[in-house]
Amino acid sequence: MITIIEKGASSEKIRLALKKRPVKIKSPDLKKYCGSISLKEDPLKMQKKWRDEWE
Repeated sequence: MITIIEKGASSEKIRLALKKRPVKIKSPDLKKYCGSISLKEDPLKMQKKWRDEWE
């Protein structure tokens, strides 16, 4: 959602516009995916190899 505040708007108008915003939705818990994949090669070495492919 986009809230448009006009230049020179009073602080009361700004407060009202901000109160009309919807409540934040909880983000999914991404910590459950931490460590879920196992790699046979060092991730930094993989990244350097992938970057060198462009040259």
